Amino acid sequence: MFIRISTQNSKRILLMAAALLSLLVAMWAGLIRLGWGWPAIQPTLPMAHGPLMVSGFLGTLISLERAVALDKKWSYFAPLLSGAGAALLIVGMSGWIGPLLITMGSVLLVLIMVQILRIHITLYTGVIIAGTLCWLVGNLLWLLGWPVYQIVIWWIGFPLLTVAGERLELGRFLQLSVRVIVIFIACVGVFIAGAAIAMVLYAFGVRLAGVGMVLLALWLLHYDIASRRIKAGGQARFIAISLLSGYVWLAFGGGVAILYGGLSAGPLYDLMLHTIFLGFVFTMIFAHAPIIFPAVLQRKFVYSPRLYSHLILLHGTLMLRVAGDLLFWEPGRLWGGVLNALVILLFLGNTLISIRK
Repeated sequence: MFIRISTQNSKRILLMAAALLSLLVAMWAGLIRLGWGWPAIQPTLPMAHGPLMVSGFLGTLISLERAVALDKKWSYFAPLLSGAGAALLIVGMSGWIGPLLITMGSVLLVLIMVQILRIHITLYTGVIIAGTLCWLVGNLLWLLGWPVYQIVIWWIGFPLLTVAGERLELGRFLQLSVRVIVIFIACVGVFIAGAAIAMVLYAFGVRLAGVGMVLLALWLLHYDIASRRIKAGGQARFIAISLLSGYVWLAFGGGVAILYGGLSAGPLYDLMLHTIFLGFVFTMIFAHAPIIFPAVLQRKFVYSPRLYSHLILLHGTLMLRVAGDLLFWEPGRLWGGVLNALVILLFLGNTLISIRK
């Protein structure tokens, strides 16, 4: 029994390491793409920044979390495939093999969620499946050669609907009314409709998806149980503050999408993506790290107020980057990006310190 458990933990640690490797390389690639003239592992690395961050890091991490939850041997092939595909992107293997492996990983994640839905037939599980399908659709379009700017809304839907579904699950403690749940479904529908329309009418679809993001952010700010947990203290308060601050960034990013939805590059495009992926997604990761890491790695997590350091610094450094994007102030963009990366490294360090056997 001891050997079996140790082997299982080693497998999880290796897959977690693959996700974190994708994160680190994606950050390096992003800084090169931002304008820092640093050496790249290979010439195509800067263009792999988005796929590595979304599929290599988030896809592998979320797939691993779901595989642990389902606890079936085959389910671990989902994070294994996405991690392997990301590794091929890192080393610069051109062609369709890397995207294909990542797409296959997203197919398996959908199957994992279908199995979970059969066990728990609930609305929130359906919403999480919708987020997983967003990842799959984005990966399929990427595999077919669509440019990243045209499919990135689908990739945004992956963490967005995953978080929204998980927060809806906790809404059962508040006994949300049917009207409130219908409003939630409508918000999700607006976002998905915008992502679909963006495939044909790019600018209009992105703006409609932005409306969905703003509406979901407002719903979460008002109805999420996090707003009731501010006074709880300790880890519960940290999680609540992280979540609520992330919803504010989601609303901001959605507003940027509404105003500048037709862009495919440049500072304002950078503004839209990173207020969502850094401001929203990473604060969600900060909030859930005390829960996810112990569950995946089978280690105790010891809460400390030092966790506020990476949360506060993320908001501060992201504001610097936002100012650089809005004012077309190049030093603000460049140094904001570097500081964003350092804050994520601080988060990883704080998390490792908090993990105990």
